[in-house]
Amino acid sequence: MSHATLISTFGVSLLLLAFIGSSSKIIAQQSLAYWLLNLLGGALATVGAWLIGSVPFVVLEAVWTGASLVGLVKQLRRQG
Repeated sequence: MSHATLISTFGVSLLLLAFIGSSSKIIAQQSLAYWLLNLLGGALATVGAWLIGSVPFVVLEAVWTGASLVGLVKQLRRQG
């Protein structure tokens, strides 16, 4: 398995963990864990997509990562 595939698989797994955790009410959608899983998962998936040259998925995952960063910053401001 290539490095790109490993990176992408780990990133997508984190995104799915956040989704499943949120859907099953194990992780609150406004929790730090939720935002961090999405941020790290999106960032890794972006890198993996970049490494394989999949521009549409680079855009998708970069936007996902950016939205997660905004959500994380808002959550940190609420808590602080």
